[in-house]
Amino acid sequence: MSEKKQKKAAPEAAPDTEKEAPAQETCETEEPRCEEDAAEENPESEAPGAEDQIKALEKKLSDTTDQLMRTLAEYDNFRKRSQKEKDALYADGKTDAIAKLLPVADNLERAVAADGDAESCKKGVEMTLKQLTDSLSALGVTAFGEPGEAFDPNLHNGVMHEDNDELPENSIAAVFMKGYKMGDKVIRHATVKVAN
Repeated sequence: MSEKKQKKAAPEAAPDTEKEAPAQETCETEEPRCEEDAAEENPESEAPGAEDQIKALEKKLSDTTDQLMRTLAEYDNFRKRSQKEKDALYADGKTDAIAKLLPVADNLERAVAADGDAESCKKGVEMTLKQLTDSLSALGVTAFGEPGEAFDPNLHNGVMHEDNDELPENSIAAVFMKGYKMGDKVIRHATVKVAN
C-alpha cells in the first residue's frame, strides 16, 4: 500500500505543479499591466520631479524669449540711430561743400555789379575760375579730359569723330566739357571729340 500511496501522491503532485506554473506566468505578464494602469491613474507617482522640471523649462523659455525681445529692440534702436547718423553726415558733407563754393558765388556777384572794360572783366572771370578750381581741389575733386589724352569710355563721352593723321588712334581731338571725379568715382564724364 505504501507503493500505491506513493504512486497516487506522485500523479497528484505533478498536476499541482503544472497548475501553479501557468498561474505564475499570468502573474508575471499581468504585473507590468498593473504597473502601467497604476501609472496612468496617478502620473505624478511615477516622476515626482517632473513638475519641477516643467517649471524650470518654462522659466528658461520665458527668460530666453525676454532676452530675444530685448535684443530685437536694441538692434532696431541701433539701426535707427545708424540711419540718423548717416543722414547727419550726408547733410554735414553737403554743407561743407557749399561753404567752400560760396566765395566763388560772392565774386561772381561782385563781377556782375562792377563797371569796367572787357579786359578787366576777363581778368576777374579768370580769377574767379581759379578760385573755383581751388575750392573743388579742396573738396578732393579733380578735372580730367585734355586734348591728346587716350580715349577711355569709362571716363570720356565721345560725341564726335574725326580722321586726323597728326593724332594717335583713339585719342581726344577736342574737349567740349571737362570731366570731374572725386578719387576713383566719376562725377561727370568728359564730353570729347575722338580722333581716328
